[in-house]
Amino acid sequence: MAKDVVPEEARRRRRPTRQGTVLSERLIVETALRMVREHGSAGLSARRLGAALGADPSTLYRYFDGMDGLTLAIGEELIGRALDGWVPTGRWREDLRSLGLRIHGAYLAHPQAALLTASRVSGRPREIAADEAILGSLRGAGFADVDAVRIYHAYIDQALAFAALDAGPLALTDKARESDEERWESTYARLPADAYPNIAATAGLLAARMPHSAYPVALEMLLDTAERQLADAAGAGGGGAAGAGGGGAAGRA
Repeated sequence: MAKDVVPEEARRRRRPTRQGTVLSERLIVETALRMVREHGSAGLSARRLGAALGADPSTLYRYFDGMDGLTLAIGEELIGRALDGWVPTGRWREDLRSLGLRIHGAYLAHPQAALLTASRVSGRPREIAADEAILGSLRGAGFADVDAVRIYHAYIDQALAFAALDAGPLALTDKARESDEERWESTYARLPADAYPNIAATAGLLAARMPHSAYPVALEMLLDTAERQLADAAGAGGGGAAGAGGGGAAGRA
């Protein structure tokens, strides 16, 4: 049975660790992020984390509901970093574009952690703030609630799915990643036009584009579709959010 998680103030160590630091949830998460970046998710364990912090491994369970709780806290930290400094302008499309790119970028800054957490739902405050902001932007723009939820679902899943997809190559060794990227020129660009006319015709464009993320393009396509839907609803005399709400602060869900 998992141990009860003690509130932050009650569980704070009264004495420094062997390394002279005082444990906190934030310090543990930041240390875990560093370990995942350096060693991958397989390198993260209570024993190794305790050693890195200079604390007994059992101490970590006073802060988190097991290692899975720590994993959720890591995901929450990435969403929080996306929100840090983000201020909505009230222009729904601009706000969703900037927030989507920030979420994607925050995960790619820690590719190993992105692979570990992008599919998780933490239910923690900053994740909830992200969700509230996205839904608030859509409802404030005039989308009916059913459409706001549908677009929100596509929007956040798109951001996190691309984060996980794009994190994959970044988590590879440099040699493996470069080998994959070079295949667009070493293999695809050399395919015979008589057998592969479409690839041959676009080989140069493919080689230039494919090593880069498609997320910005996919995001614009999603926002284009949403904007057309909003315009069509307004032209038909429909639209308007049922129980419309305003802005909100910002994530996954």
